[in-house]
Amino acid sequence: MSVGGRRRPLKIVTGVSGSPDVYGAAVDSQRSTLASAVEIAKIAEAERFDALFAADLLSFGAQGAIGAQEPLIFVSALAAVTSHVGLIATVTTTFHHPYNLARLFGTLDHVSNGRAAWNAVTSSVGEENYGDQELPSPEERYARAAESLTVVNALFDSWAPGALTPDGRGGAVLRPELVRPIDHAGPYFTVRGPLNIPPLPQRRPVQFQAGQSEGGIELGARFAEVVFTSLPTLADAITYTKRIRTRATELGRAEGLPFIMSSFHATYGASEAEVRAAVREREEATDFEAGRVALADMLGGGVDLSELPLDKPIPEHLLPDVHAVHRRRGRVEIFSNFARSGKTLRELIIAAKDTGHWAAAGTPEQLADAIEERYDAGVLDVIALGGLDNPRTSDFLRNGLLPELRRRGIVGADYVGDTFRANLELPPLPQ
Repeated sequence: MSVGGRRRPLKIVTGVSGSPDVYGAAVDSQRSTLASAVEIAKIAEAERFDALFAADLLSFGAQGAIGAQEPLIFVSALAAVTSHVGLIATVTTTFHHPYNLARLFGTLDHVSNGRAAWNAVTSSVGEENYGDQELPSPEERYARAAESLTVVNALFDSWAPGALTPDGRGGAVLRPELVRPIDHAGPYFTVRGPLNIPPLPQRRPVQFQAGQSEGGIELGARFAEVVFTSLPTLADAITYTKRIRTRATELGRAEGLPFIMSSFHATYGASEAEVRAAVREREEATDFEAGRVALADMLGGGVDLSELPLDKPIPEHLLPDVHAVHRRRGRVEIFSNFARSGKTLRELIIAAKDTGHWAAAGTPEQLADAIEERYDAGVLDVIALGGLDNPRTSDFLRNGLLPELRRRGIVGADYVGDTFRANLELPPLPQ
């Protein structure tokens, strides 16, 4: 997509949550659990990353330390030690009320001076912590999410233009007649409004959304400005991008929406020999017994892989019916397709370490080639690059991959606006 006659650069995000370091900090009276994230944030802003991303899960041990700190509070604290980088918090619609969500994200946008973003998810775990009901079906979770997003956007827009203006003396003039109720009544929520948070610097936080099952694609096409996806191959990325943007166009969205964000799981080396050694070392470090459990989870949790031979494919009859799975259907589809392609159980367990995300190994130049291929194909607008907390990986990123991407004109050299929305170069919000 071009902006003002030039091609929009690839935008860069890095994660700041989910590190096991949080456990060490939790039992060290001299450290805050935020400390390592502060260091990552400072490096990311110095290197002109566009955003920091906080993931979330709602159950202990669901995936390492992800969820060990609440994302909104976490990124709000990072707002105080940064000035330009965007702040993306993952929060579910399944277990939160939209009026609370609007107040929380509205406040984050204010305290960060226009750098807030919400990664909306519907949650595949954690229902045991919110009552005694079973996890709702994916269809019901996405229906609730659609209504939640409708309400939240209406609340953000409940202050009409001119409702709050400067008075010229450092204060403001409030015109209460321009702050209007939304009077929403739907299947899941009744919300009168208006929002009691003043108009936001960005009008609305940037809307991210994760989920790529049928329901996830429909939700993303309707509401998302950026979709966070697991697209392990270029063919997957092309198919998904065409599908979601075609649907977005049918819904009247602006051209080029939603932006496509992929997480890039890279194994670096200074030479091809070093790359091969790094790949071999990573594979040899695999715990295959624990890996059977992790892979079963990637396949929906209802598959027993404990007695299967490592060097043979999973029998077809053991693979799940994706539509009968109520959790992470997109992830289940990815690994079912991997299994049907003939990969052995050993290969699938190794692949599961990347949880279905795009993975590659190479020198910085080779990895830049892989990124450029997707960027040129129009299926990559935002890329998540991890490893700033690891000295070796951070060095490859900061002194290898990023300079190479900038040399090729793929990644920008500096921030281009005062808000996260401006830095992402998103199309204007609808009136």
